[in-house]
Amino acid sequence: MTDTPHILLVDDDPRMTRTLADILALHGYQVSQATSGPEALRLAQETAFDCVLSDIAMPGMNGSELARQLYEIQPGLPVFLMTAYASEAVLQQGWAAGAVGVLEKPLHIQHLLDFLAGLCEAKVVTIVDNDPDFCCTLGEILERRGFRVACVSDLHTNIGAMLAGCQILLLDMKLNSLSGRDLLETIRRSHPDLPVVLITGYRQEMAAAVEGALALHAAICFYKPLAIPDLLAKLSEIQRGNLKKLWKATQM
Repeated sequence: MTDTPHILLVDDDPRMTRTLADILALHGYQVSQATSGPEALRLAQETAFDCVLSDIAMPGMNGSELARQLYEIQPGLPVFLMTAYASEAVLQQGWAAGAVGVLEKPLHIQHLLDFLAGLCEAKVVTIVDNDPDFCCTLGEILERRGFRVACVSDLHTNIGAMLAGCQILLLDMKLNSLSGRDLLETIRRSHPDLPVVLITGYRQEMAAAVEGALALHAAICFYKPLAIPDLLAKLSEIQRGNLKKLWKATQM
């Protein structure tokens, strides 16, 4: 990811994408444009975007199908669908495709800008593991799939610094002399609702600790060697839930 947020606009009406691109560029965003679903997919194969805004009603591949295929390429990518006809059926189609939000045209630009500002401040996934090589390797995998990543292998880092900007915590259960379950108990005092995904290479040895961490509202435990597609799917599910909450908050 670059420091400048990169937005992909998709609409078969190029006048729409040009107008919105000009507005976003004035607010400091880098913008790419596509006039069809296949063109958008090609761009997503080449570039990690921070957000996609796509029209729903397009010839050939509609926005809902585009969203579904985009999530296969970049699972952590927030997709908004835009429509001038926000019927209940259209809205349900968008939610079923996994869209973060369905925007009714003409767009409420300030709501969108507020969401993008919050999106780009966040470090979505924080990996806590005392093996820096593992952190680096997994971090690179997640970043290539569109996630923002922070890695923590120094366990003397205080909790506030460790979780600054964190939206999802990926926590190893065996941290030298420290149990991941005990660390999670400490984290829960200040971050009771933070989504946490557990990882461990010690299925039997850490069974009791994993059970204790799940009782502290961790979402799931994955075992090393990690099944990356399953991990990506879970992280994407959690992230879209987080982003939907952020989107709702910007409209209040």
